[in-house]
Amino acid sequence: MNLKSERRGIHVDQSELLCKKGCGYYGNPAWQGFCSKCWREEYHKARQKQIQEDWELAERLQREEEEAYASSQSTQGAQSLTFSKFEEKKTNEKTRKVTTVKKFFTASSRAGAKKALAGKLKEIQEAKAPSPSIHRQASIETDRVSKEFIEFIRTYQKPGQDIYKQCKLFLDTMSHKRDLSIEEQSECAQDFYQNVADRLQTRWKVPPEKVEKAMDEVEKYIMTRQYKYVFCPETTDDEKKDLAVQKRIRALHWVTPQMLCVPVSEEIPEVSDMVVKAITDIIEMDSKRVPRDKLACITKCSKHIFNAIKTTKNEPASADDFLPTLIYIVLKGNPPRLQSNIQYITRFCNPSRLMTGEDGYYFTNLCCAVAFIEKLDAQSLNLSQEDFDRFMTGQTSPKKQESDTFSPDVCLGVKQMCKSLDLLSQLNERQERIVSEAKKLEKDLIDWTDGITKEVEDIVEKYPLEIKPKSQALAAIDSENVENDKLPPPLQPQVYAG
Repeated sequence: MNLKSERRGIHVDQSELLCKKGCGYYGNPAWQGFCSKCWREEYHKARQKQIQEDWELAERLQREEEEAYASSQSTQGAQSLTFSKFEEKKTNEKTRKVTTVKKFFTASSRAGAKKALAGKLKEIQEAKAPSPSIHRQASIETDRVSKEFIEFIRTYQKPGQDIYKQCKLFLDTMSHKRDLSIEEQSECAQDFYQNVADRLQTRWKVPPEKVEKAMDEVEKYIMTRQYKYVFCPETTDDEKKDLAVQKRIRALHWVTPQMLCVPVSEEIPEVSDMVVKAITDIIEMDSKRVPRDKLACITKCSKHIFNAIKTTKNEPASADDFLPTLIYIVLKGNPPRLQSNIQYITRFCNPSRLMTGEDGYYFTNLCCAVAFIEKLDAQSLNLSQEDFDRFMTGQTSPKKQESDTFSPDVCLGVKQMCKSLDLLSQLNERQERIVSEAKKLEKDLIDWTDGITKEVEDIVEKYPLEIKPKSQALAAIDSENVENDKLPPPLQPQVYAG
């Protein structure tokens, strides 16, 4: 089987898809037929060779300069008039070259020399390859998808050649239509899907099951390469809608499963694990590039929801049970860029997959869930408008389920958690009450201090204090009393003879 593709107007066979160095990997036309690893090796070899040649040129010109200078000193004035003009011109040319090389390799201009060498190497490489995309390296995921796509279309022989040629033509066409609106690019993609499917069915008579599989691979190859250009483009308001939905879901954090009539009991460990898996799947949707892979995440999430309902109710789940549970999962998970992912799937998914099958059904339910969240009001939750407004503004929150109302089969950890939450709630109420009483006590102390101060001022004003001068100090009893001579003299000790 020869796989031919149109590449710069030249027909190449399957052998030319392999690396020119013979390493066994597929080569890339943007890298002159080498794979990424071999291309880097060849590039470094060419760079080192060019640097060595530049150094040799600099040394040779330096030697020529020295020889020319010595020759000009020994034979100065002996040259004829006719030959002097030619020699002067030659000397000037050498001097100019040598001066340039000296400046190029001086210590102050080594950075400039490296930059000049890099620029020269770049010019050489651009001259070898006519395509400006030689220096652009595709991502690892893009390379992997391209290799898988080539391996897949080999099994289709001639129809595979036609598929590959049509995909290349479509990518080249879309690269020149970046200025189109996202709706026009979506129409181009949908028309391309339809044309490829029709060619496989009518021209190549491919069975329907193989056509569906081929279209899945075509979508994967095309949209992996187009993802960064068409997902949440700046020309749309997808990002604004994402922020609005995210803010809305955050404001609805208080919504409980009982308000939505969700028939799922997270108290059962198995059901709780399924809920976590469903939330993980709906969040993982944003990490995928291909619309089909994003739909697969939605499908896995929905199946976990059905299993959780079935485990809780011990009977198969119905559509009436599924949608409220999906709404609850979206509220609890708050998936990133939800609107952008929905718009991307709507615009660029294969219409045959989106309009039929379980993927299309689950995707439709997700759109309904998002629309319900955007229009959620008090009546939808069977609440009064006053309670709804208080919950939305954060003034209060719904009462949690008491721990003693749990069934006996609930695990001990859940009961302990609820008791801890109740205790924290009680402590919070006590703290608020203590803070209120403390503020009241502080106010009473301030009022009491002001009252006492006023009473003291009133008494002082009514009964002013009279401060008398200090009285004269009394003389000591045994001191000499000059002022009063009538006092008897002090007693003297008497000695009696026995």
